[in-house]
Amino acid sequence: MSVKIIVDSSADMAEEVQNSVETVPLTVRFSDREYVDGVDIDRKTFYEMLIESDELPTTSQPSPEAFKKLFRTLKNGEQAVVITISSKLSGTYQSACIAAEDFPGIFVVDSGTTTVGQGIIVELALSLSQKGLSAKEIADRLDREKEKITVVALVDTLEYLKKGGRISKTAAVAGTVLNIKPVICLNDGVIGVLGKARGSKQGNNLLVREIEKSGGIDFSRPVMLGYTGISDALLLKYIEDSKWLWQEKLDRVRYSQIGSVVGTHAGPGAVAVAFFKNK
Repeated sequence: MSVKIIVDSSADMAEEVQNSVETVPLTVRFSDREYVDGVDIDRKTFYEMLIESDELPTTSQPSPEAFKKLFRTLKNGEQAVVITISSKLSGTYQSACIAAEDFPGIFVVDSGTTTVGQGIIVELALSLSQKGLSAKEIADRLDREKEKITVVALVDTLEYLKKGGRISKTAAVAGTVLNIKPVICLNDGVIGVLGKARGSKQGNNLLVREIEKSGGIDFSRPVMLGYTGISDALLLKYIEDSKWLWQEKLDRVRYSQIGSVVGTHAGPGAVAVAFFKNK
C-alpha cells in the first residue's frame, strides 16, 4: 500500500500532481469575512479582492482538528506523510504535529519553504511513495533533501510588503518612483532580500544570477515556477528572457498561479522559481 501524501493549501503544485495529494486548507480573511482557501474562494477571486481591498487580508493556520478530520479518513493501517509550510512562516506545522500524536503511522515534515518550493518537495515525496518507501523513510529523506531546495522571486510591487509592515512607507514610495524590483529568497524558512534592480528586465537578469550563484539547478529533479496575480504575462516574459536557462534542459517549463497564503504578502506581479540545487 502506497503512502498518502498530505499538504496544506500554501503548497503550489503542478496540475498533474494536485489530484495525487490530500489538502488541508488555511483560511484567508478580508475585513470581517473569512474564506476557506481553495474552497470558499478561488485564486482569481482572491486576487481581484486583493487588488480592490484597501486593507491587507490575513491568513490563519488550520486547527489540529482540521488535520484530524482528514486523518480519520485514512484506511486501517494506511500511512501518511504531511508536508507543511515552513514553521517559521506559519503555525500549520505545529497544528499537524498535535493532530498526528493520536495517529501512529503519520509523520509530519516541516518543508522549510512554501508555495512552489513546497510543491517540488511534494513531488519528491510522491515519487518515493511510488517506489514503496515507508512513511518514516519518506519523512527522513525529505528532512535531508529539503536543505537543497531554493526559492527565489522577483517582486513587481512594494505596496503589499509595505501594507504588511515588511518595508517602510518611504522605501515603498522610492521603489515606485525609481521602478525598483526587489529579488527575494526563502532561506532557512524565512524571507530575505537578495538585491534590487531597476525595471523588470534587470530584475529578470538578477533573478538568473541568483540562481547561478546558488549553484545552479539540478534538472534531474522537479523544477517549478509560479506567479502571483490574475495574469501570467510577467512570468512568460521572464521565461522568454531566460530561455537559455531552460531550453535543452526541460521538455516544458511548468508553472502555477501562487495561492492566497503567499499572494497576500507578495502582491500581484511576482515571479518565483523553485528548484533543487546542484550542490
